[in-house]
Amino acid sequence: MTTATYPLVWDLDTFFPGGSDSPQLATHLEQVEQKIEAFEAQLTSLETPKSDQEAEAMRALIEQLKDVATNLSEAGATIGCFLAQDTTDKKANLLQGQVSSLGARLGTILMTIQQKWSKTDDAVWQQLLASELLHEFEFILNEWREKAAKKLSQQEEALITSLGVDGYQGWGQLYDLLIADMKVTVNVEGTEKKLSIGQASNLYSHENPEVRKSVKQALEQAFTEKEEFFAKTLNHLAGYRLAVYKKRGWNDVLEEPLAINRMSQETLDAMWGAITDGKQPFVKYLTKKAELLGTEKIHWHDMDAPIGESAKTMDYQQGAEFILKHFKNFGPELESFSRHAFENGWIEAEDRDNKRPGGFCTGMPVSQESRIFMTYSGSMSNVSTLAHELGHAFHTYALRPVHWLNRQYAMGVAETASTFAEMIVADAAVAEATSKEEKAALLEDKIQRSVAFFMNIHSRFLFETRFYEERKKGVVSSSRLNELMAEAQEEAYAGALADTHPHFWATKLHFYITGVPFYNFPYTFGYLFSLSIYAKAKEEGSAFEEKYMALLRDTAVMSVEDLAKKHLNEDITKKDFWAKGIALCHADVEEFLSLV
Repeated sequence: MTTATYPLVWDLDTFFPGGSDSPQLATHLEQVEQKIEAFEAQLTSLETPKSDQEAEAMRALIEQLKDVATNLSEAGATIGCFLAQDTTDKKANLLQGQVSSLGARLGTILMTIQQKWSKTDDAVWQQLLASELLHEFEFILNEWREKAAKKLSQQEEALITSLGVDGYQGWGQLYDLLIADMKVTVNVEGTEKKLSIGQASNLYSHENPEVRKSVKQALEQAFTEKEEFFAKTLNHLAGYRLAVYKKRGWNDVLEEPLAINRMSQETLDAMWGAITDGKQPFVKYLTKKAELLGTEKIHWHDMDAPIGESAKTMDYQQGAEFILKHFKNFGPELESFSRHAFENGWIEAEDRDNKRPGGFCTGMPVSQESRIFMTYSGSMSNVSTLAHELGHAFHTYALRPVHWLNRQYAMGVAETASTFAEMIVADAAVAEATSKEEKAALLEDKIQRSVAFFMNIHSRFLFETRFYEERKKGVVSSSRLNELMAEAQEEAYAGALADTHPHFWATKLHFYITGVPFYNFPYTFGYLFSLSIYAKAKEEGSAFEEKYMALLRDTAVMSVEDLAKKHLNEDITKKDFWAKGIALCHADVEEFLSLV
């Protein structure tokens, strides 16, 4: 029995009424452009700070940067929502191009400031950072200084940024258009249905094996027909990135993603090493699942298949109340925040045509709100996704008292808050199971996420690192991309697969996102890192919420290694840390195997 009716469609009018045709949005973008023009003119006379007396001027520039960036972000995030809710929105596509152009100009402004400040004498720099006006930005300003030292001259970096609008960013936007234009025909129990890529992908969890097989065949056929378009897009994205890296003297393709994620190579190696060491229990799980489904090894289209007939389903209202009930057991702030999001139309969950696939959470920095996008069809996996995205939104909420400059957290720790929220709900679902069959189905949903982070994400990482190495030597053909993808999947799944999904490189948006290179390993980092936090939360109960929010507020002002040391007293550069989290996932597998 639900206690409220929550809207299935989000409210975007609170930002800019009228959708992509909003006069207020057009005016807002004009004002942002004027602010950028004024900023650009002002920076022509910007000097390198020569004494600690210039702290006030530096703080003023930071506040000006905050004003422009947050207003541009508010518009960009809203336009992104317009495109996600309706991939046929041509006006939103044009506006996205406008925002990209303004973003490039703002990027040049930021780079100019960073370059000028990086030339400050070391002694003066330390005095400036010790001042009351700048001390809170010490981590970020030192990070700027280090990044500027590794880049080219101001003029060269400005040229790279401006050319990226129609080059690098343009190829990323082309991918969105290609996916939006695609439809596949799937036979759903005797009825031919024409579906978007997102709608078709949702059917991988259909109870009928013939439907799942039909989805796999339809997607493979569709992406085979379009593979040259996707191969060209991916090659140009990587080629642009590699050309920039070469010019800067960066030989390792992971240098930028590791810096963005404030993570060391040692930590990344320790994480993947521990995962590789701990894969066999998941191979046992996949083999058992295949047996339950009547095959010797697991087929790709059966990976998300439900087992038995006891997989719980919940309508949207039920799913929302279930989440709120268990968030409340963790802490009052998480529950009240999430209830506010449900009640006030922060979530787009309706299952309808022309929506983009997947889910996301985006922050509105001026309005101090978030918006969550997904397509809800009633599975427990959908409930977990909804909790996951609410975790992202709560992270943004926790950072509200912090200055904008200290809110720019990396993706790995971004996935920590979301995965933490997901775990609360997944564990609660297992604990509330009313039968052995239901418990097995819910445990399996948890294990599927472990498989996704330890195997699927690993295959993406292996594919992308190998693709980039080959791309250094020239364009990589579509057939070779298929081979690299299949090889990566076979290795990452440790021989558990009956078949592979060779065109996965074309279907997955993450390979084409321009904002963050290597949009894969941070997911796995966040998953395992959050397991440690979750273990502490279970020990301490609701008293932990305050400590948890303090950790979230630190996520943007220290390296992940320092964050773990301060809040968990752990050394994450060692495999032992990661192995402890993986062992918790092994326990789920053992319990599942004992039940089935």
